[in-house]
Amino acid sequence: MTQRSPAPPRLVVKLGTSTLTAGTNRLSPSHMVELVRQMAALRAAGHEVILVSSGAMASGREALGSPRLPKDIPAKQMLAAVGQPRLMALYEKLFGLYAVTVAQVLLTRTDLANRRSYLNARNTLSALLAQRILPIVNENDTVATEEIRVGDNDNLSALVANLVDADMLILLTDQPGLFTADPRHDPAARLITDVTQAEIPADLWEAAGGSASGLGTGGMVTKLQAADLARRSGTAVVVARGSDPEVLTRIAAGEHVGTHIRALDSSVDSRRRYILAGGASGSLFVDQGAARALARGGSLLPVGVSALEGEFERGDTVHVAVAGGGQIARGIVNYRAADLGRILRRHSEEIEGLLGYHYGDEVIHHNDLVLL
Repeated sequence: MTQRSPAPPRLVVKLGTSTLTAGTNRLSPSHMVELVRQMAALRAAGHEVILVSSGAMASGREALGSPRLPKDIPAKQMLAAVGQPRLMALYEKLFGLYAVTVAQVLLTRTDLANRRSYLNARNTLSALLAQRILPIVNENDTVATEEIRVGDNDNLSALVANLVDADMLILLTDQPGLFTADPRHDPAARLITDVTQAEIPADLWEAAGGSASGLGTGGMVTKLQAADLARRSGTAVVVARGSDPEVLTRIAAGEHVGTHIRALDSSVDSRRRYILAGGASGSLFVDQGAARALARGGSLLPVGVSALEGEFERGDTVHVAVAGGGQIARGIVNYRAADLGRILRRHSEEIEGLLGYHYGDEVIHHNDLVLL
């Protein structure tokens, strides 16, 4: 059985269109390279970084000479289709200056609503991080419909933070943080430095305004929605201005920059609620040695599973019980019942030879396991 080891600090950084363009009508490579440099420095300091980036439509609009187009969904999807490869090519070039390999991950909110695709996305991101590759996540705007209209990259960043159990979500925008009123129209507006309440105050929701630049589709409302979602999943959130000097490295070092929103629960408690909330599709029976290893924080390997019941698919929740005894845990399985039946009592290095594929050494990873 594998043992739990300390994980490096994990950050999700969300860059909005106004940040990437520095307030202009085109991408700003000089501004982007400064943010890239800071993310490379965070990685060198031991952090794991996932970037959620807007900017595909702005890039497409720039490539086409800023044409006057209808404000409908197909036009926006067309701009995203043109701009996304240009945006990724620029990121690849800029991160390459610091010897950082990047990967593109395109998601929609629907991908993360389905448990199996959620699991696939999480495993992909985990594999990238394990290889020291920096994932760049974007809304799949060429197929998204409603999401592209409401600036869902903010909320997507919160879903990604929950997906990877991030310690912190950093939302960079064109404002210094959240205010008591819209600072563009109210000179008396004050910066809110901390949000610690169990419920975000109603006046803060009312003060959240639209996008100042008009280049993106999100505003402070979507950032507040994202922050509320992330903090309920156990992730602390910071909303700050992307143009501030060393903004990312200062936040990661613990400096109080922008608006800090306290996490309500630990990520372990959040995942516990997720796993315990649904029904179980089957049962796994383990030997005493496996039960002791699970109690010490280990993962469940096939060698410790003696029998199974039920028809379940990869990504389903199952009971874990001691053979001849009671239930000791619940967890999310990496292998469907038909295939798991072929690897019972076998060592992890035999999985690929027996099944022809490999979704990991664990039947249930300790991050997907809740002891009862």
